[in-house]
Amino acid sequence: MQDNATEVTAAGIARLAGVGRAAVSNWRRRHADFPKPVGGTETSPSFALAEVEAWLRNQGKLAEVPLRERVWQQLAGHPAGPVTALTHAGCVLLLIHDRPTRWLEVSAGSDERLAAMLPEVLEQVLVARFGDAAGRAASRRAAGVNSRSAVNSAVNSAHAVNSSEAVNSRGRAQGPGDVNESGPVNTGAQGRAVNTAPADSGVNPPSAAAGVNTPAAAAGVNTAPDAHTPSAHGPAPHAPAVHTPTGPEILPSAPLLRGAAELAAELGGARQAFEFLLGRHLDANPRQYTLTPADLAGLMADLAGPARTALDPACGTGALLRAVDARPDQKLYAQDSAPELAAVTALRLALRSRATVRAAVGDTLRADAHPDLRADTVLCHPPFNERNWGHDELAYDPRWEYGFPARTESELAWVQHALARLKDGGTAVLLMPPAAASRRSGRRIRADLLRRGALRAVVALPVGAAPPYNIPLHLWVLRRPDKMPAQPEVLLADAGQFATEGRGGPDWRAVRDAVLDAWRVFDRTGTLDERPGLARALPVIDLLDDDVDLAPARHLPPPAAADGAEALAGVRERLGETLGLAERLTPPPAAHTPPVRWPLTTIGELARGGALVMRTGGNGGHARVPVLTDHDVLAGTAPSGTLPESDEEPVLTEPGDVVVPVLGGGSVARVIDDTTGGAALGRNLVLLRPDPTALDPWFLAGFLRGTANNRQASSYASTATRLDVRRLQLPRLPLDEQRRYGARFRALDEFERALRRASRLGEQLLRGMYDGLTDGTVAPD
Repeated sequence: MQDNATEVTAAGIARLAGVGRAAVSNWRRRHADFPKPVGGTETSPSFALAEVEAWLRNQGKLAEVPLRERVWQQLAGHPAGPVTALTHAGCVLLLIHDRPTRWLEVSAGSDERLAAMLPEVLEQVLVARFGDAAGRAASRRAAGVNSRSAVNSAVNSAHAVNSSEAVNSRGRAQGPGDVNESGPVNTGAQGRAVNTAPADSGVNPPSAAAGVNTPAAAAGVNTAPDAHTPSAHGPAPHAPAVHTPTGPEILPSAPLLRGAAELAAELGGARQAFEFLLGRHLDANPRQYTLTPADLAGLMADLAGPARTALDPACGTGALLRAVDARPDQKLYAQDSAPELAAVTALRLALRSRATVRAAVGDTLRADAHPDLRADTVLCHPPFNERNWGHDELAYDPRWEYGFPARTESELAWVQHALARLKDGGTAVLLMPPAAASRRSGRRIRADLLRRGALRAVVALPVGAAPPYNIPLHLWVLRRPDKMPAQPEVLLADAGQFATEGRGGPDWRAVRDAVLDAWRVFDRTGTLDERPGLARALPVIDLLDDDVDLAPARHLPPPAAADGAEALAGVRERLGETLGLAERLTPPPAAHTPPVRWPLTTIGELARGGALVMRTGGNGGHARVPVLTDHDVLAGTAPSGTLPESDEEPVLTEPGDVVVPVLGGGSVARVIDDTTGGAALGRNLVLLRPDPTALDPWFLAGFLRGTANNRQASSYASTATRLDVRRLQLPRLPLDEQRRYGARFRALDEFERALRRASRLGEQLLRGMYDGLTDGTVAPD
């Protein structure tokens, strides 16, 4: 059944019809019968999905809405907000995953019957997977709602309760917009809400108001008013991460829930359906969440090793716990002060494996939900540079075994919390800002961590490993001491050399191999032979000076200097060869000819006529393949990026494709060759696949690079220039004539590549000479 209440934005309409947003604006201006806005704002209106779908079909612009798109639009346009919708869908997908026959029973019949029966069935599943039956009952009693009678009342009055009008724990009427406006909270970083308040480190920290509750009603999560604040008699009760939605809450979601069930069947499982919907939500709100990349999460889990019991005290969307290898009888514990993130983590983990999942809502430092836990592993991406973390209230907390953290050292509070939740010999891995390794205010705690053997390794990651991407973050590997080593050493490693020029992140395979190899040798033997420029094990006593500076770059020896002069000679030789090649490829003098007036066509017309196929990138799929980023195209480098895992198949490039970046205002188009073919298409790229019987790819790419052509097809309405590829123009020429132009364009491309390679080699030679002269490995003669 189509949900008449579902709304869709102009961007959603463009996605439905497979066009750009400019086309939707044109339809609104040119067609008087285009559906009128039913919500949103004047600058960003929303439309009824059913009306839009009918109009598109009547205009011949839409044959059938794909199931994925229909369900996504129902979620995105849900009257109570997408977070509520996602949580409701996740609960039903967990029911389908665990007890599929029960879903078939309750989904038969009307939406009203579904809303009346579903809460009781969901309760059984949620208690079985998440426990806390008593807390759930108290939650429902506090709400004072009987789901069956409430649904009957709603049906009789023909007015279902709109959950967006629910009142949050502060007594304020809460609407869908509150999810974005509530302000981020002290929450995990693998999908935590991003704070826009300034921070000394440049890192997006959570809100200074650590006691603020994010909108739990809109998230489908029960909120205890004091869940973030310790009382005089101890911590307040923690709200369960996922509460059973009531009948009035379920009723507006009924079409979405039925669609989610169909999507699970189409995608091959409930887990895949939930990951698809969550991925779409995260992609649609990139500024609202800070995500931990999957490769980084995997590295952190591998450093920690196998675990039967694992905890993430700032869980975000659960990226770190999802990276832990599944084991029999595994128990996974999570906590986050943002209710919607705790709920997402609980559902993702429950759909991933049969592990026992215990997720809670609450401020971890102020009101720990797992005070008696002693885990094998703690993984954490804590909020950075948080000033209001509880310094005044927690002065005498027993977790501060290594010293009371200063107000500016919230990260060291998280470090000690992680150690306090480990069993003896257990391992914790935390992502840390680099300043935590050297700030003077934390030197006493760092010194005690070293003396007692708790801090085992500090690993500097390459720039671009995780947000904020301009800072080389650190990994701290800690172990709760069970015995003191006779001559303690600490491992310092720097993987900065594996940074890449692309925006897709570093060379994760190289980072993983280098870091894990060094760590495993050190963990097994307690020491490590020096690996110049990469890693070394230092006696703790060597670090216990006035600064206790743990930044790896300050202590690692430079790369082997013996080969420095020889390596520079090789660079110089390659530079000479490349300059010779560039000279040979220099275009001959251009002959002057009068301007030619060709009949023109556009890329959009060629796509409609079947002369080429247009695709846009941005989906990662499940297979790990190289990703061609917009930066790779602009710089002419090899695929260097990564994309988040998705149930949508990636767009894979083929030799002869033409790839065009849509942001930045540059006149660039790249023809895919055999070495680049097979890479996934990244974000902000459009792929054009020409029919070889109608279009020559080099002719196509060459004319797309014309400056005037790009100017007339670009939009300058915002701070970023955006290219509408459909408006780019080509002359109508016979195929033989296209190939003549194509051959010349291909020669220019080879010349351009030679110039770029010469530039990179020149910079490498210059840097090597400066370094060699200043460190004494190169003589001035």
